[in-house]
Amino acid sequence: MTKNLLIIGAGIEACEGIKVAKGMGLGLIIADGNPAAPGLALADWQIIESTYDGEAILDQVKKLQANGIHIDGAIAMCADVPLSVATVTNALGLPGLSMDSAFLVSDKLAMKIKLQSEGIPIPRFADVSDKLKLVEQATAIGFPLIIKPVDSRGARGVQLIETPETLDTAWQLAAKESPTSRVMLEEYLEGPQFSTETLVDRGRCHTLGFADRNYEWLARTKPFIIENGGDAPTIVSTDINAEVIATVEKAAAALGIHQGIAKGDMVYTAEGAKVIEIAGRLSGGFFSTTQIPLATGVNFIEKAIKLALGEPLTDDEVTAKYQRAVAIRYLDLAPGKVSRIHGISKASGASGIEMLKVFVGPGSNIYPLTNHTQRAGFAIASAEKKQDAIARALAALSQITVEYEDLQT
Repeated sequence: MTKNLLIIGAGIEACEGIKVAKGMGLGLIIADGNPAAPGLALADWQIIESTYDGEAILDQVKKLQANGIHIDGAIAMCADVPLSVATVTNALGLPGLSMDSAFLVSDKLAMKIKLQSEGIPIPRFADVSDKLKLVEQATAIGFPLIIKPVDSRGARGVQLIETPETLDTAWQLAAKESPTSRVMLEEYLEGPQFSTETLVDRGRCHTLGFADRNYEWLARTKPFIIENGGDAPTIVSTDINAEVIATVEKAAAALGIHQGIAKGDMVYTAEGAKVIEIAGRLSGGFFSTTQIPLATGVNFIEKAIKLALGEPLTDDEVTAKYQRAVAIRYLDLAPGKVSRIHGISKASGASGIEMLKVFVGPGSNIYPLTNHTQRAGFAIASAEKKQDAIARALAALSQITVEYEDLQT
């Protein structure tokens, strides 16, 4: 009998993963709050509910079950909604995170407290939801430091604070971006940062995703911390690579991720590898859907779906077939209102370009970057050598030019 998979999230980033699920011959129940979400077009059954409302999605799934439509697994597709997935999987007895684990990977403060209690290396941190504690805790941690919402996404409200004078306004923005108005501080860790992605099969970890993160925009986007892409293979030594992977896998176990995905934001400091955050879901930014398969030859989404269905993975399935250089870089546009965009077709066809997308068009307003959701587009390139992949991505983006409306007319 054909297996049916619930996919939560049908936005543009989810589409590549949804196509993989469709190619596996699965029946697809796809949930998204936006009826126009592009991934819904591939659904066998649609659920129009907010991706953050797990109970509403569960109610709709139960209605489908009452009509004879079984469900064999659930997964979030490039959407940061582990509690919604866990609400469904725990109610129906499907593979996945426990509710406690889903909470830990959804709440940055609870995550840090748990990791600290388990001896996992992390930055110093403090809860400053009570603004009266802000200056005292910031002074204790020391500058520079990071201020962030406890429970937001896409780097919204995350800021690098270098002097005490900016604390007050930074706290207000972070609190505004938190659904629960909670704010935390973290020690700013010096050192190279990495994105990792791990398949966890009944407690056994397979870290196939490992990319160096690029922050060359930081000097001009401060206090906002905007990543300008990433690239693989890593430039760090084999020993550092192994230490980072071992640390992220220990962190996943500490957070109760025994079946599914562990996405790591990691940094290597003078004291060794440390965890910034762990997410219990597939990454966005086309990392899991596109970059890992290009770099390793492994269809990462297919393996994640098998885990969601409770199917074991063989050693061959989780072994990289090769190591190819892959880079993603983002489109850098000046602020203004877009009149015309040129060069997209030429850029897409440039040598080594595997994927290129532009999210803005005529009439779009471009604002100074304050979070990752505002980025205007990207290019993913591959090559035999890392620097060539980076150069190809940047060269393609340089082909794109934008005309702006004259704001004085």
